[in-house]
Amino acid sequence: MSSSENLHQDPVTGEMISKSELKRRTKLRQKEQEKAEKQKEQPPQQEKKEELDPRQYFENRSKQIKELRVTKNPNPYPYKFHVSVSLTGFIEKFGKLEDGQMSEEVVQVSGRVHNIRQSSKNLIFYDLHQEGVKIQIMASAQDCEGDFQEMHSIFQRGDIVGVIGKPGKTKRGELSVFPSKVILLTPCLRVLPKANYGFKDQELRYRMRYLDLIMNNNVRDKFVTRAKIINYLRRFLDNLGFLEVETPMMNMIAGGATAKPFVTHHNDLKLDLFMRIAPELYLKELVVGGLDRVYEIGRQFRNEQIDLTHNPEFTTCEFYMAYADMHDLMEITETLLSGMVKSITGGYKIKYHPQGPDGQEWEIDFTPPFRRVSMIAELERVLNVTFPSADKLQSPEGNKFLSDLCIKNNVDCSAPRTSARLLDKLVGDFIENQCINPTFIMDHPMMMSPLAKAHRSLPGLCERFECFVATKEICNAYTELNDPFDQRERFEQQAADKAAGDDEAQLVDEVFCNALEYGLPPTGGWGMGLDRLTMFLTDSNNIKEVLLFPAMKPVDSTTPKIE
Repeated sequence: MSSSENLHQDPVTGEMISKSELKRRTKLRQKEQEKAEKQKEQPPQQEKKEELDPRQYFENRSKQIKELRVTKNPNPYPYKFHVSVSLTGFIEKFGKLEDGQMSEEVVQVSGRVHNIRQSSKNLIFYDLHQEGVKIQIMASAQDCEGDFQEMHSIFQRGDIVGVIGKPGKTKRGELSVFPSKVILLTPCLRVLPKANYGFKDQELRYRMRYLDLIMNNNVRDKFVTRAKIINYLRRFLDNLGFLEVETPMMNMIAGGATAKPFVTHHNDLKLDLFMRIAPELYLKELVVGGLDRVYEIGRQFRNEQIDLTHNPEFTTCEFYMAYADMHDLMEITETLLSGMVKSITGGYKIKYHPQGPDGQEWEIDFTPPFRRVSMIAELERVLNVTFPSADKLQSPEGNKFLSDLCIKNNVDCSAPRTSARLLDKLVGDFIENQCINPTFIMDHPMMMSPLAKAHRSLPGLCERFECFVATKEICNAYTELNDPFDQRERFEQQAADKAAGDDEAQLVDEVFCNALEYGLPPTGGWGMGLDRLTMFLTDSNNIKEVLLFPAMKPVDSTTPKIE
C-alpha cells in the first residue's frame, strides 16, 4: 500500500495529512470552539476592547450599533424612557437606607455609564453619572428579567442607559440600584477617557466642552455658579423695580463704549453694520421715553485681543436708573456684590489664585463698604507729582506732561499716545494693580468718559467710578450726561481722536443726540462684566474656563484628536 493511501484530507484547510495529525487537529479545534462558546457567555471585556486604537474602536462600535439599528434587538436609539427620579433625588430619598437593606419600591433612573466592573459572568457593576453625582448599578443574573448575558453584552463606557430596579445598599454601604432591566438609550461610539487619566488637556477641553462636562464635575460646578450669579442679579434688579429689555445687536454706529467693533453686512439693505459694543445708547433712549428703570443682560462684541481676561464676545449687565447719580450706584453696587457673594459662597471672603491653582493665593473680602480712590489724587500721591488741572490734560501741554510721566516711570503706551490712553496706562500700572479687595476708582477726567456728566465741583473731571476686584475692572458706572450741547461736543472730540488714528474712539450718534434733545432725566448708568465676576467666584484665572464655548483658533480637522 502506498503512503498516499494512508493520508486523509483536512476538511478545513484541504491539506492531505496523516490520520494521527488529523486527529490532533480535530481535538485542538474542539477545544478552541469550547473556549469560544465560554467567552460568548461572558460579558465583553471592557479593558481589552478599549486597548484598541481609538479609530479602530470607533469603527468596531459603529459596526455593532449599525447592526442593532437594523435588527432593533434592542433599538439603540429608543424614543423615550420614563425617569421616575433623578440621581440627585435618588440619593436624597434612599441615602438613609441601612447597609444591606433593600427597598421594595421600583425606580427608573438614567445616566451615563462611566465605569464597568465585571465580578463574574453573572454579576456586573456599573457607575452611573448624572447631574454631577453618581450611583452604583449592581446587576445580577438572579434579578434580571430576560437573558442576562445578552442584555449586558452591548454596554460600553460612555453609554447612556435607563435602569429599572429596586434601590438598596450593599453590605459595604454602597447606595445602588439592583436592576431587573437595563436599557440602552444612546450608545457612545467613541472611547471615553479613563477616570484615572482624566481629560486634562486645556486646549481640547475648550474645543470639546461636551466631553469636558462629561469627565470633569468641577467644570459643571463653574457653570452652575455662573447661572446663580445671573439669576441673583436679575432678581436683585427686578426687586428694585427695574424692567428687563432687549436692544439691537447690530447698529449703524458702534456707540456706547470705547472699543473696536466687528463689522457685518446686511445683504437686503446693502449696508455694513456694526455688532454692538454696548447697549448703552438704546437703554438711555428708553429712559427718555419714560421707562425710568431698565436693564439688559446680553452679549457684547469687541474686535480686540484674546487673552486670560478678554474674549471677543462677552456677557454684560447694564442698567439705567432715572433720578439717581453715581453715589447711589456705588451703594447699590456694594449691596449687590456683597449680597451675591454671601448668597453663593456663604460668606463675604473668597479665595482666588490669579496665576492658577498652583500659584499665589489671594483672599478677596467683599464686606461693605468698599474702598474709594480718587484717580488723579491717588496718582499724585503714588508718583509724588502734581498734575495740571484736569481740564488742561487734553491740551498739548497736558499730553506732554502725561507722556513724560509715562517715560519717566517706564510705562509703555503704544500709538496713538492720546492723553486718555496715556492716563489709562498710568492708572493701570499704579492704581489698578493694588486693587485686590473691591475698590471704587472715581473722578475720571472727562476726556476718558464721553458719556459721563461733568463733576459737580471739580472742573475737568466727571462723575464716574469703576469697581476693580483682583486688579481687574468688573463694573463701570456714572452720572449720565444729559446735556445735549455738552454731549455733542464730547462726541466731536471722540471723532477727532478717531481721525487721529484711535480705532476705539466713538463717532457722533445723531439719533442719540436727537433723543437727548427731548430730555433725559438725571440718570445713573451702570454696567458689569459677568464673565470676570464669574471668574472670581469660581477661582478661575482664565476667562475661557467660564465660557461654555470660548473663541478658539481654527484647527485643520473638524474632529479634535484625543491622544
